Amino acid sequence: MAKPESSSGDHEARRRTSPRVHAPGDKRLDGVLDFVAFAAKPMPIGSLLDEAPRRIALILGADVCSLYLLEGEGNVLVMRGNVGFSPTAVGQVRLSIGEGITGAAVEYMRPVSSATAAKHAFYKHFDELGEERFPVFLAVPLRGKSGALGALVVQRRKPAFEDRDIELLTMMGAVIGGAVRQAELIDAQRERGPRKAGGGTRRVTLPGRPLVMGRALGAVAALRRPAARQSERIRVDGSAEARAKDDVKMLRGAVDVAEKALVGLRDRARSLHLTDAWFLETYVQILEDARFRERTVELIREGSGIAQALSRVAREVTRTAASFTKDAFLDERAKDIEDLCDALTMLAAADKRAELPTKAVLVGDALTVFDLLVSARAQPVGIALSERAHGPRTHSLLRLFDVPAVVDVKGLFRWASDGDVALLDADHGLFVINPSKSEIAHTREYRREEEAEDA
Repeated sequence: MAKPESSSGDHEARRRTSPRVHAPGDKRLDGVLDFVAFAAKPMPIGSLLDEAPRRIALILGADVCSLYLLEGEGNVLVMRGNVGFSPTAVGQVRLSIGEGITGAAVEYMRPVSSATAAKHAFYKHFDELGEERFPVFLAVPLRGKSGALGALVVQRRKPAFEDRDIELLTMMGAVIGGAVRQAELIDAQRERGPRKAGGGTRRVTLPGRPLVMGRALGAVAALRRPAARQSERIRVDGSAEARAKDDVKMLRGAVDVAEKALVGLRDRARSLHLTDAWFLETYVQILEDARFRERTVELIREGSGIAQALSRVAREVTRTAASFTKDAFLDERAKDIEDLCDALTMLAAADKRAELPTKAVLVGDALTVFDLLVSARAQPVGIALSERAHGPRTHSLLRLFDVPAVVDVKGLFRWASDGDVALLDADHGLFVINPSKSEIAHTREYRREEEAEDA
């Protein structure tokens, strides 16, 4: 018996109940699928901080997207990724848990939104951001295994975020949280291994405050100074008078080199409008001071070597300053002379123990004019300073160095040793000791693109 033909109504019913393949063309769906594929791949934390905010902003039609990570003792939210604001905001904008709309989202572990953020009870204003341009605000927490990892924030001019936007951002926050947890897990696993000074295998990421943007790769080298009691060169030839004459000549050469360099730095500071670099003029004045030069030459002719003569001049100035109680100017000038004498010692007769390897990432507790005159000769590729480095003088010196720089890096000397490979990411304010191969490759590619743009 023949099978009856299907009616057109049966065909229409089957068409309506057949699965639908959502082909490309839906901008929002395409963006979500692209984001999921991106976040599923292992990647350096720098890639995540760069790309995740950019992709999320496109999906939600946001003018601004910021990624905050919870740092310190687990109570400080630091902006580590952003699109929409000035790049200089990254690493600088910080909130306590419960502070601002973002801090409130983390405190309550719930999304918080507002169509007019400035009128919200939790709102905290940052003058440098110009957030008033983007009043529509949505913040969701990033969840970890036992609490918050950070927060994800989107902002725009209009319209207000809908419920579906809040749900979507919450889910994307969960995906990002998983990527952050994965990075933490990798670090924790490597920390179980033994620490090896000078090239260990432990990967550690230390956060700080970016000061001069950029990224650098190199071996770690601690900033050095000449030995407190530097031994003089042993010379058996010639008379004492001839040796003194030779030392005076080398000293004068060192003074000329330092003076020209400082004048150049002073002029560059002026062109960059570094008003806090006024102290460079003090160093120039010290070198031009006839009494300073004459006293050092006098000590050399009496039999002291260059290092001993300069060290004694520095001590004499320090004692003079100490005799004037509560004279801050003289005390500061004494420190300047001591620092300058160290630099002149190295310029006149280098102390091998104080020399630095070339193309290194320098680490230290402080930066001084000695480093601009001496350490800079090693052509460092980046600088990381501990939480002990502070003040406008340090900031001015770093800007004059003009290499990527991160300050306020806590635990720097606990983890970093001479010879370790370091990735200094001053775009996000991160100092990575013994970075992974993918992080190294990503940084090298970044540098190549940067050099191509500058060419």
